[in-house]
Amino acid sequence: MTFPSEVIAMRRDLHSFPETAFLEYRTASIVAARLTELGYSVRVGPEIMCMDDVRGLPSQEDIHSAQNAALANGAAPCWLEKMPDGQTAVCGEIKRGAGPVLALRFDMDALPVHESASGNHRPVVDGFASECEGRMHACGHDGHTAIGLAVAEKLSHPNAEWKGTLRLIFQPAEEGGRGAQPVVSSGLLDDVDIFLATHVGCQLPSGQIALTADGFLWAEKWNVTFTGQAAHAAMCPEEGRNALLAAAIAIPGLYALPRDGQSDTRINVGLLQAGRTRNVIADHAYLELELRASTHEGLSRLTASARRTLQGAALTQGVEATIDVYGTAISAASDPEIMERLRDAVCFTKGGSIVQSWPIGGGDDATFMMQRVQDRGGKAGYCLFGSDITAPHHASLFDFDETVLQTAVMVLSRFVELSS
Repeated sequence: MTFPSEVIAMRRDLHSFPETAFLEYRTASIVAARLTELGYSVRVGPEIMCMDDVRGLPSQEDIHSAQNAALANGAAPCWLEKMPDGQTAVCGEIKRGAGPVLALRFDMDALPVHESASGNHRPVVDGFASECEGRMHACGHDGHTAIGLAVAEKLSHPNAEWKGTLRLIFQPAEEGGRGAQPVVSSGLLDDVDIFLATHVGCQLPSGQIALTADGFLWAEKWNVTFTGQAAHAAMCPEEGRNALLAAAIAIPGLYALPRDGQSDTRINVGLLQAGRTRNVIADHAYLELELRASTHEGLSRLTASARRTLQGAALTQGVEATIDVYGTAISAASDPEIMERLRDAVCFTKGGSIVQSWPIGGGDDATFMMQRVQDRGGKAGYCLFGSDITAPHHASLFDFDETVLQTAVMVLSRFVELSS
């Protein structure tokens, strides 16, 4: 891979064909095929995912549709056959004698966001905007995957100065906090000595590199269903039980929950679907929401209050409310040893100016991987590569400064060499 043009080309190819959580079939097959070409031992799907811990798995219809789309857009059938039921994780491993087990994590999934068609949006101008209606790489994971493949190539070269075992993990379903735990539960991280995850952007300016991300929030993602009784809205309204109204009562109640003096908290309802037509009392309503807090205790208090609010709203209308915990995230902290090696890697490569820590203000389920490595005696970290962005993460106009791709490849490759 010639830097930086081929890394950019890979990122743009992935950007054009975004795939959401557990449906990353084209992306995963490209990753698996390329790692194999580079001499890595490749494991995919059931080999590195525990299905007992998968939450929010897409329907079989959506999975088959994603597989067919991937095949139509160049995916290799031999790899898709090894990834049943949304099991799209990929791991490439290569060994060079005795030494530590080093692991890097790169997430692959896109978001259910409609990409802007604005004439000022660079993916539109340069011809690599999403070709998949309603899906977009609006968080930079296309860049992460391209970085991971370039790191794989650089470190597979005979002259690369490292020893031990290198394990490159390409994770599905980071969005929603669903993809890391199944990988962790498979045991893939159990013998890892050094682990690092990373992200581009996050409002950190181009040319800056944060040795750690600060402020990971504990989180739960909920799908809530209200079930009532339909009835004619004029002839017999007393026979109905209004699920739509219960949801409408619940939403302001959730936003009105008191703040926590011991923990920063966040709550957001991002989706409401309800009803059938104007003259029928709605017997069904559906919410998607997330709850976040800076401490585990704070999240526990927030979720307890939210459950009471939802059940109370249901009670007012005589409907039932069911809560499905769709995804989770935890907090984690980088080990100082990882941060110092990163500092040395940045200085060696002249990758940019160093920021000790940068507030991320959200979550990443790579923290489950960090926790597993740390619990078993290893060291783990999470760093940020600054990249000017055109709009906030998860927005339809999101794009990032692609110069960060080469910077990240050089720094991460040197980090591995210094850690071995």
